[in-house]
Amino acid sequence: MNSDARVRSDVVSSHSVAGAPCWVSLTARDQQAAEDFYQAVLGWRFRTTALMDRFRIAYADGVPVAGIAAVATMWQMAVAWTPYFAVDSADEAVARGQERGGTAAVGPIGFPPGRAALLADRDGAVFGIWEGQLVAGWETWRRAAPAFLRLHTRNAFDAAMFYGEVLEWATSRPGCCEVHYDGDEVVLRSDGDVVARIHSGAVEAAPDPTIRPHWQVHFAVTDVEACIRAALEHGGTVRDGATTTEAVLRDPDGAQFTVTSKPQV
Repeated sequence: MNSDARVRSDVVSSHSVAGAPCWVSLTARDQQAAEDFYQAVLGWRFRTTALMDRFRIAYADGVPVAGIAAVATMWQMAVAWTPYFAVDSADEAVARGQERGGTAAVGPIGFPPGRAALLADRDGAVFGIWEGQLVAGWETWRRAAPAFLRLHTRNAFDAAMFYGEVLEWATSRPGCCEVHYDGDEVVLRSDGDVVARIHSGAVEAAPDPTIRPHWQVHFAVTDVEACIRAALEHGGTVRDGATTTEAVLRDPDGAQFTVTSKPQV
């Protein structure tokens, strides 16, 4: 059985995992430069998609793990990695976000086999929502793609309330994500696995006005030091504080992401 057949056999819809992270996508300026960089750093391969000319799918070991769209200049968007969360209805999720002080930036727009929208939360952190068939089966994607997501924000409790209401976390619906505290972070779990964290310093501390709220994507890798070397060799930068188990990198366009060591099996 080839890799594409394995992926298709695991395809599910956003309704099955509503509220959980289900995809990540990069808005870039230079498509080829972005592909060259992430192939060198993360070992990805890229394929075209029927969605649009400027959009490509990144594959890791035959599994689709991320999208790259060269639309930052065309759509006047920031160069950045954006997480997408599965929802039952894109229209209803956008409405819930706006009712709670968020902003709808793009959509909902039809992208067969589903619909997507980009929003910003009350503090300006950008995130996406997705309704419809997932590009890869959720379990397959989760094991092959990001280790987890982390929201850096000014008030973790307030942010958790916003996202919980918009994405229906910790509700009575079957299979919904669970939310709890872990030290100074709010932790989101799905099927027992940590899939996202919300951080703002001490949970009960006053909001920090110096923090620029944003979602950070953490990619699991086998060799953090090799990723650092490859990033520097291909025009990227490394933020201070990198270790052998975790490093914050920027691609040549300025998009920031984290590489973190895969757990030892």
